Amino acid sequence: MIYTTTDGMTETKDQPRKTTLSLGNTGKLSIGKGGDAAQVRQSFSHGRSKTVQVEVKRKRHFDQGHVGHAADGGEAARRAAEGPASSEGQRGGRAKGGQRALTQSEREARERALRGMLDAAAARKADGIVVEDEPLPLIEALVDDGAPVVEPEEEPARPLTPEDLRAREMAEMKRIEDDERRRVDAERARLDEEARTRQEEDERQQAAKRAEQDSEAARRAVADRAGRAAAAKVSDQPDMTPEDDNANRRGRGGPRLAEAPRKPATTRSKTEPRRRTGKMTVVQALDSEGQERTRSLASVRRARERERRALMNRAAQEKIVRDVVVPETITVQELANRMAERGADVIKSLMRMGVMASITQTIDADTAELVATEFGHRVKRVSESDVMIGFGGEQDRPEDEVARPPVVTVMGHVDHGKTSLLDALRSTDVVSGEAGGITQHIGAYQVKLESGQRITFIDTPGHAAFTEMRARGAKTTDVVVLVVAADDGVMPQTIEAIRHAKAAGVPIVVAINKCDLPDANPDRVRQELLQYDIVVEEMGGEVQTIEVSAKARMGLDTLTEAILLQAEILELTANPDRTAEGVVVEAKLDRGRGSVATILVQRGTLRVGDIFVSGSEWGRVRALLNERGETVEEAGPSSPVEVLGFNGTPLAGDDFVVVENEGRAREVAEFRERMKREATQVAQRRGTLEQLFAEAQAGVGVKTLPLVIKGDVQGSVEAISAALTKLAEDNDEVNVDVLHSGVGAITESDVTLANASGAAVIGFNVRANPQARELAKRDGTEIRYYNVIYDVIDDVRNALTGMLAPVRRETHIGNAEIREVFNITKVGKVAGCFITEGVVKRGAGVRLLRDNVVVHEGTLKTLKRFKDEVREVVEGFECGMAFENYDNIQAGDVIECYQVEEVAQKL
Repeated sequence: MIYTTTDGMTETKDQPRKTTLSLGNTGKLSIGKGGDAAQVRQSFSHGRSKTVQVEVKRKRHFDQGHVGHAADGGEAARRAAEGPASSEGQRGGRAKGGQRALTQSEREARERALRGMLDAAAARKADGIVVEDEPLPLIEALVDDGAPVVEPEEEPARPLTPEDLRAREMAEMKRIEDDERRRVDAERARLDEEARTRQEEDERQQAAKRAEQDSEAARRAVADRAGRAAAAKVSDQPDMTPEDDNANRRGRGGPRLAEAPRKPATTRSKTEPRRRTGKMTVVQALDSEGQERTRSLASVRRARERERRALMNRAAQEKIVRDVVVPETITVQELANRMAERGADVIKSLMRMGVMASITQTIDADTAELVATEFGHRVKRVSESDVMIGFGGEQDRPEDEVARPPVVTVMGHVDHGKTSLLDALRSTDVVSGEAGGITQHIGAYQVKLESGQRITFIDTPGHAAFTEMRARGAKTTDVVVLVVAADDGVMPQTIEAIRHAKAAGVPIVVAINKCDLPDANPDRVRQELLQYDIVVEEMGGEVQTIEVSAKARMGLDTLTEAILLQAEILELTANPDRTAEGVVVEAKLDRGRGSVATILVQRGTLRVGDIFVSGSEWGRVRALLNERGETVEEAGPSSPVEVLGFNGTPLAGDDFVVVENEGRAREVAEFRERMKREATQVAQRRGTLEQLFAEAQAGVGVKTLPLVIKGDVQGSVEAISAALTKLAEDNDEVNVDVLHSGVGAITESDVTLANASGAAVIGFNVRANPQARELAKRDGTEIRYYNVIYDVIDDVRNALTGMLAPVRRETHIGNAEIREVFNITKVGKVAGCFITEGVVKRGAGVRLLRDNVVVHEGTLKTLKRFKDEVREVVEGFECGMAFENYDNIQAGDVIECYQVEEVAQKL
């Protein structure tokens, strides 16, 4: 036990307190404190200690009527336990000495209590707990000696009987036994805790002492090395002994060097136990295996550090396979970061592949994929166009689609009554009739017929919007209504409208207008349409013709029925329960409202608040306006609406798609903007005949040459078209495609058509108007002006010739005979030749003939005359020649020299 006094000293009690087991005067068994002396060890600073004898005396208490303590040797207890009085003359079963004899039940209870005390003492002995002056012999004597057992006599009722007293004695004995057991257990736990505390303290002291010893050993080692270095310098002097050095020092008056004795090295065998260091503790003194050395805390820390490093090394050795996203181009540093590899390792891998790249250089996707595969990672190839994957949604299921109104475009020549017919059709709208007329705000509107069906009309003056849509691949119009005046017949713009409708692949319904005039001749119109592959129903064709009069409001119902019939044949359906998609009919920048576009919804339902992408622009729908200027909340399929909320003005014909979030809209718009910039950079190569010829020579040109021809008179235009078409009749590789030919100035419609098809515009004795010139400059379409038909034919012939693949033609230029073969070190075999015919050039092709049989064909590696490298050697001179990658030459062989020329084909 360790006690700490008020003056800072620590007292250690080596022996436990002595206890004495005795019986009281009343036969009560109790444990008393003895008066034996104890030793207390006092610990001071600097390892000093002192042992002090301490004697504890306790006052003895005697109770009247009780047996004395066990200090008297248990004599009183033995006298009380000796045989009871067995004479019959004693009343009440009293034994001799005035004590009553024990009954059988009382004796058994006392024996059980005494045997329990013996068991407890045996358990303490087994645990190593020694209780001094424990009266075990007395207890054993009490168990072995039998007391007389008599039957108790009935006694008169008393307040407290001896049986009650003995019961109390038994309960007291059990309580004392339990208290002693608990005290012993607590003392044992306390001793164990103190032992552990002392052991930890000793380990810490030993670790600190070892660290101090290690540092002292290091300092001594440094000093020893310095001493050895100094001694080595002294030993370098010849024949210099310590005695000579001392003599020199005495001669110089210096002190004499003292020869330090060397400490003999001590060795210890592996089996010899290590020397104990530090203080001896109580735990070490009591430990039966005192020679064993416990592990220090520093050793435990070192072992844990080694385990941690080993674990880290194992984790580093385990290869982690990652999914590496590889775009079209990527820098070496970014590739290394995505693979979690060192940049130097990636550069080494590229060098092994023959690619010399620094950490900041860009490599292509194929090389990056090879590098990532070599490192064991999984590669996922992506490109910038991946943002368009899933754009526009999936295809609709047939069961989800419902019928939608048809979209009709009215086209025709100027002054043929197109505007009057549109006004007449709008007046048939039931809602506008009830409201007393409408005002057209946008370029598209929807008409509700009396039958409840709806038709959507698109106003396309000059066909500009329709051509822009076809140029961007948007199929918006379902039916084209071709308006032809009955008195004028088919006119140039009518022909242009027919060509546009055929190029779009949409059905045509012919409306013969002005039939109320006296000079109207609808049959002449039907016959003229036959020249342009428009066969009407009256002549066995499939094209419907309706005679109408916009001014007299005649035949309008028949025209709407024909449109609905054509729509029913087409089976026009759309799914309204999905995100909206459509096309831009027209767009403008309105002051106060910003960019405004007229959108024709093709499928889905457009609602306020939807985020959309249109071309390279995006935005959020802030408001929807119908053709009457009224605000609506949503627009279904085939509904024209005016949309507000663009961040920029889109182009007519651009698509209109609703996306799920703003981030996706930004990605698609930025990608399209980049593609638009790249297309602008190469826009100049489109449309020029010289560039078409250059592209054909490079293997890029197409086999069809598209043209748009405009002239001053119809005869000139027809003559030019026929001559250009005949140029490629005899050749299957090229073809001339006249997209449009007409009379008059070059207009915006012509430039737009040429831009949509990548064609060139030819103007014969005509010029382009300012709007057309500006559009051509913007789109990069070149316009060529001619006034001589032969110049047109020659330029087109040259363009077609350039589209043909060139022909390779071989020309023989000379022969040489091998007179001698020389074998030169580091060069190989060199043929000494004599030029027998023509000339031999260094860059030309050669053939080696042996017995008039070609044995090799290739090029010359060297051509020398004497020791000089020459470009050519003419007939009658000697020279030396060597072949590229070939040395099987013999004397007598003939070398044939030739040149290969590529000659363009001619039509």
